[in-house]
Amino acid sequence: MLYCIEMNVAIPHGLDPDTVAKLKADEKARAQELQRQGKWLHLWRVAGRYANISVFDVETHDELHDILSGLPLFPFMTMRVTPLARHPSAIG
Repeated sequence: MLYCIEMNVAIPHGLDPDTVAKLKADEKARAQELQRQGKWLHLWRVAGRYANISVFDVETHDELHDILSGLPLFPFMTMRVTPLARHPSAIG
């Protein structure tokens, strides 16, 4: 099942810089792990914002929920989840 996810990150300004650095490093490691597993197919930065647009390929809605809620930066994210279906005019 394919999903397009828009993730917007808003880390509080007063958060300890060492904590922020650790969260960002953990987030990067987890994102790369999920990409290697074939779960996180695309990861695109949104220019000018602390945000990304990503495509995930997972077996179930519950798997997607577990992946997203397990991201280190999840407590500081708002997300829009859009399920995707093949378009009848697509040639690929």
